[in-house]
Amino acid sequence: MNNPVYIVDGRRTPFLKMRGTPGAWSASDLAVTAAREVLASLPFAANQLDEVVLGCMIPSAEEANIARVVSLRAGCGKAVPAFTVQRNCASGLQAIDAAFRNIATGRQQLVLAGGTEAMSRAPLQFNKKMVRWLAGLSGAKTLTAKLQKISEFRPGFLSPVISLLKGLTDHTIGLNMGQTAEIVAHRFGITRAAMDAYALESHQRVATAIENKTLYGVTSLFSEQGTFATEDDGVRRDTTLEKLGKLKPFFDKKFGDVTAGNSSQVTDGAALLVLASQTAVDKYQLPVLARIVDVAWAGNDPAEMGLGPVHAVAKLLRQTNKKLADIDYWELNEAFAAQVLGCLLAFDSETYCREFLGLSAALGEIDPAKLNIDGGAIALGHPVGASGARISLQLAKILQRNQAHYGIATLCIGGGQGGAILLENTGGRA
Repeated sequence: MNNPVYIVDGRRTPFLKMRGTPGAWSASDLAVTAAREVLASLPFAANQLDEVVLGCMIPSAEEANIARVVSLRAGCGKAVPAFTVQRNCASGLQAIDAAFRNIATGRQQLVLAGGTEAMSRAPLQFNKKMVRWLAGLSGAKTLTAKLQKISEFRPGFLSPVISLLKGLTDHTIGLNMGQTAEIVAHRFGITRAAMDAYALESHQRVATAIENKTLYGVTSLFSEQGTFATEDDGVRRDTTLEKLGKLKPFFDKKFGDVTAGNSSQVTDGAALLVLASQTAVDKYQLPVLARIVDVAWAGNDPAEMGLGPVHAVAKLLRQTNKKLADIDYWELNEAFAAQVLGCLLAFDSETYCREFLGLSAALGEIDPAKLNIDGGAIALGHPVGASGARISLQLAKILQRNQAHYGIATLCIGGGQGGAILLENTGGRA
């Protein structure tokens, strides 16, 4: 792991909110657009990549090993290998980590990595009764047997399994992700007012970032049917605390405080980055956005999965011999306002850090003015396969824009995990 690894550049699609029907672009469509744009901006041929690594949770039936599908469609050629990774909400970060480690150990020099998700196209599946009935019908050999099987059909067999809801539920504990956010809110006494205030700020920051053009690498989407998208469409510029306050709890309807308004949106989007070694940077005279210092992963209680970033960051700081105070900017993925606020309180809680992290003191306080300064997933959305790549790319540009030194991007992960990446601004130099 002695070879330095650099983020050269990246592109992402607009993040598009699910609006009740399948979106215009598949997960591979989204990733191909981002891949083509970033590769076209760099002075090497796409077939000179060593590999393509892509994170995705719910590719379609036509997108088996979606990384290979994207690689071929993006023009990387038959000789460039590709593989797909899946670590739930941090699949995009997992792809970056896989590329980072292969370059750091000298196995590869130039890798396209990131994530994609078309959550609006998450499939509806047959339930078990329908599957058994179809299997029986298929196995019936005689007309009498087939008619008998047909007579056994019941309308309830057509009740679909909604894979998106299944994917957002931790079946080991029987809780969906929103319910785990309620548990985090209860642990730290986070109020509905605090959640809504945070959500409002996310929308305001994204709106400002769009106006100031500080959301980096967003490239337009065009479909064969004439549909196009040029910017993230989930931000609600006209929302207010009053409007947010009128929304009913969604996950715990009787006692809860987590609403659709203070949660991340269900969204389609892709984000891809080019990672390079020192050798590749020198060979092709590549630009440099940031250096990847290290990546860390940690597990925590699935019932409080939203606190995963605290565990991952603690591990990352230990691995890199850094302190919380060394970090200039933060991207903490906004799965839920309650989860972000819970992480901030846990970082600064001696009790939590001692009991769950084995530390003798609190990690420290994160300045809200240095956190998600261009807004986050509450306003932008959280296409689970892509978010880890998006926040890494945005953080790299924030460090460069503000001439800051270090930044951490981190996510909670369904199932009770956290992932975190430490980036260093090298002033554009390798």
